[in-house]
Amino acid sequence: MSSPADNARPPLGLRERKKAKTLAAIQSSALRLFREQGYNETTIEQIAAAAEVSPSTFFRYFPTKEDVVLLDLTDPLVIDAFRAQPAELSSVQALRKAVRSVFDQLSEDEFEVVRQREELITANPELQARMLGEIAGMVKLVADVVAERTGRSADEFELRVAAGAMMGVVFGLWLSEPDRSPQDLIGLFDAGLEQLEKGIDL
Repeated sequence: MSSPADNARPPLGLRERKKAKTLAAIQSSALRLFREQGYNETTIEQIAAAAEVSPSTFFRYFPTKEDVVLLDLTDPLVIDAFRAQPAELSSVQALRKAVRSVFDQLSEDEFEVVRQREELITANPELQARMLGEIAGMVKLVADVVAERTGRSADEFELRVAAGAMMGVVFGLWLSEPDRSPQDLIGLFDAGLEQLEKGIDL
């Protein structure tokens, strides 16, 4: 199966490929160590050694140990796929198709990274607190790309509310479905966006 990067983004240059490979290697090594010996018990020096990089290289890619877990390599792929959706689709429809197009192409190993990240975040209060900030940042990013798509201002109240609602689906799932597999969560995320499309009648 191809990587989502194969179809969601143009080919990367040599430097970008090296950076992406190093990012993935550090995160993969970190997640393995967290699983084997615990998040709090694992040091940055151990992660660097397992990834065969120096601690200074680790810090060049990740400011803190928390950032290794919080890095979601699928986010830029979804944004690129969103930008590539046909203009006739609404923003919610475009996001639904973008998420599906990326996650339908994830390998088992890539899904395992997603699962391990979610498991660590759910179990660690510090990571949960940081995740709230990450979701807030994604609201702004979604507002920016929806504004780009629609030709409107990202500062418009209606647009910011729409972006908040779309990312609110993620937040709602994170709070209410912590034990679901990544595959199940993607289906639920799609269902949540479909509910936004139809309108909420409570």
